[in-house]
Amino acid sequence: MRTDTPQPVRLSDYRPFPFLIETTELEFQLEPSATRVKASLAIKRSGAADEPLFLNGERLKLISVAIDGQALSANEYGLDGEGLTIHQVPDSFVLTTEVEIDPSTNKALMGLYMSGGRFCTQCEAEGFRTITFFPDRPDVLSRYTVRIEADAAFPYLLSNGNLWEGGEVDSTKPEGRHYAIWNDPFPKPAYLFALVAGELDVLEDSFVTMSGRTVALKVFVDPGQAPRAAYALDALKRSMKWDEEAFGREYDLDLFMIVAVRDFNFGAMENKGLNIFNSSLLLAQPETATDMDYERIESVVAHEYFHNWTGNRITCRDWFQLCLKEGLTVFRDQSFSADMRGEAVQRIKDVKALRARQFAEDAGPLAHPVRPNSYLKIDNFYTATIYEKGSELIRMLKTILGAQTFRKSLDLYFERHDGEATTVEAFIACFADASGRDMSDFFAWYEQAGTPAVSLTHAYDEAAKALEITLTQTTAPTNGQPAKRPLPVPVTIGLLDGDGAVLRDSEVVLLDEPTKTVRWEGLTSAPVISALRGFSAPVNLTTDTRAVDRYVQFAADPDLFNRWEAGQTLARELILGRADGAPDEVGEERYADALGKALVDEASDPAFKALLLALPTEGDLSLAVDPVDPAAIHAARGHLKTVIAVHLGDLLRRLHGDLQSGGEFSADAKAAGKRALRNACCDLLASDPHAVNVERVVGHFESAANMTDAMGGLSALVAIGGEPAEKALAAFHAQWRHEPLVLDKWFSAQARDPNDGAIGRILALTAHPDFNAGDAIPNPNRLRALVQGFSSGNPARFHDASGDGYRFLADQILGVDGFNPMTAARLVEPLGAWRRYVPELGALMREQLERIRGHVGLSKNVLELVSRALD
Repeated sequence: MRTDTPQPVRLSDYRPFPFLIETTELEFQLEPSATRVKASLAIKRSGAADEPLFLNGERLKLISVAIDGQALSANEYGLDGEGLTIHQVPDSFVLTTEVEIDPSTNKALMGLYMSGGRFCTQCEAEGFRTITFFPDRPDVLSRYTVRIEADAAFPYLLSNGNLWEGGEVDSTKPEGRHYAIWNDPFPKPAYLFALVAGELDVLEDSFVTMSGRTVALKVFVDPGQAPRAAYALDALKRSMKWDEEAFGREYDLDLFMIVAVRDFNFGAMENKGLNIFNSSLLLAQPETATDMDYERIESVVAHEYFHNWTGNRITCRDWFQLCLKEGLTVFRDQSFSADMRGEAVQRIKDVKALRARQFAEDAGPLAHPVRPNSYLKIDNFYTATIYEKGSELIRMLKTILGAQTFRKSLDLYFERHDGEATTVEAFIACFADASGRDMSDFFAWYEQAGTPAVSLTHAYDEAAKALEITLTQTTAPTNGQPAKRPLPVPVTIGLLDGDGAVLRDSEVVLLDEPTKTVRWEGLTSAPVISALRGFSAPVNLTTDTRAVDRYVQFAADPDLFNRWEAGQTLARELILGRADGAPDEVGEERYADALGKALVDEASDPAFKALLLALPTEGDLSLAVDPVDPAAIHAARGHLKTVIAVHLGDLLRRLHGDLQSGGEFSADAKAAGKRALRNACCDLLASDPHAVNVERVVGHFESAANMTDAMGGLSALVAIGGEPAEKALAAFHAQWRHEPLVLDKWFSAQARDPNDGAIGRILALTAHPDFNAGDAIPNPNRLRALVQGFSSGNPARFHDASGDGYRFLADQILGVDGFNPMTAARLVEPLGAWRRYVPELGALMREQLERIRGHVGLSKNVLELVSRALD
């Protein structure tokens, strides 16, 4: 039983650091198991005269500490597991410390660690304190100069900023040593520090900025992998150009570098001038990467580059302001992707991801505001609420104020706060000042957890030719917030006639009170109401729209998001009706027929048609019912999928054949859209697994000329199961067993096996030699592929009535927590919503949460999330 009670950090307790760190000089003597780090900090007091100096530091072996060159004796400072305290210091001085650390045993992948024989860092959020003693908080900005020395076996020595000098060092070692000195002229917080040292290949290019400066671009990868970085480098150049054109933001250093790392807890990290990427989000070629990989690479490269201004030049005062950099930068990368991939298609994908992750988060005990007010471990707040919902708040600001005022507001933000660590209040103040509007009500979006529910009812007065629309909003209580304020919700509405012709163009109705009614006149017939166009606010919308009107929207709504949404709503009602014991067989056939008409619409592009074919996910469906019965939802969804496959079999087979391409691979949106539609056809055909369809799916897999088609065929065969699946899995493994990133896909495909016996397969895979790849500790990517793929991506089997899925996940969480608490904590979420499931399942989930909470030595990361789920 645990007896210690970690104390939370609270926003209300924020106090400025009482010292300025004007410059930071770091010297690294790199050795895998005994790295020496010497830090010289030029410090000036900015707080009270009697304030002691406290520097964070964890797992550091202190060698020496000195002030202005004078060594301190042990009784002149205090040292504990949290850091270094010096009680009496001058008002201005240079503090020099030297420590020793062991990167080779750092399996938490935070701070300085080894990956693939190379040195690498990850310092966000609180990793720098495991490198040296320092005020490891985002509001302490300093200018860094870094000297790195290492054996010649580590040929590249990289850090932030611009390279000052480098060369050989006199050494008694036969292989020799060398050094490099880097200087970053821009003040930055410690979390943006980066260092990489090792043997790498480099792909180089350059970019000329809008002011005519030439910036050198370098992407560093594993030896032999440079060709796979070409798409990422191209995406970087497009990102730089787009940011200049869309936001007027120019890059500020002479050099921009990216390094690919296999062992990484995050997707990527925006360290100033030296971005570090999970290799899964950087390396791509047609044979090894899917179209989704290409899209994510494009998006993440843009995201980390855009951080140069929204996160680096302007950073967070404290970690409670995390959305200030992440939500804003997600909005920027989504806008970039919309320009690259098509606005409507990208918007649908972004909303699908929002609902799958953030709406689910809001519906459970882990719900929290976009700006939280307390935490035990800030690592736990790198969530969909901070990122994706944070982005939606920025999008609403643009919708409410208009594009021109929105740009004016952001320009003011960049001008006013460049070089600062600032707050959400300061950010919103820029929008208020630039627009002349009172934005105080909008701030509630940042402070209030939960997904608002908006209902729309309407009444048409035929005699007056007028329509009245009434909008009502409510937000359900969440932990610590029993009462909710009304929010300013922009609801974009357009009107159609019964044939789908436009009666009234889009108009934004701002629902800023519990209920609002608007009246529109001059309508000669009862209209079809197209509401929340473009998903203009992150809310759950219910309407009194009739099914017949949804079919009008599904066929003709000019807002493509709402056309897709109409189809999703129709499918959702059919699936949930059957799951609840009230099947509508006529409605299912009607839906399949409407879907067939949409597929032959030559005005729609293939990427949009592929999205139409995808039914709501089981996770999405579970958010619409309480309590959740995963088995019933799975069966009902599978039934509708089979109805569609049978009803449209000839059309699906014809489309599948027509879309086969033997030409050269292209990663552009048009070619990717065709592949997406072809694979969607393959997926549906697998739901009607008679001999002709099985043969077609096998052919799809065996003839695949790219990884997109190979994975489409493999996933479809795994869904079918039996000998075709086992044969395909064996062939895939034999071909790609030496490609770690591709092998992750092999594990991921099996994690989503919907058939009976899937849990046995998953357990067997944890003992597979490739799961640990010869190491006692699995790579985070592989853990995510198998364990998270199963628990989050395979609800029917994860929620098996035996509880075996829950026990499996709890075992994995406890095992991983022993060496990587951050990754372990990210596995907790599927168990967290136990209250929403049918009682017999909820009790089994709670039992495993209790088992985890009672584990001796549990990390703060996992303890915080498990306790929130249970309390």
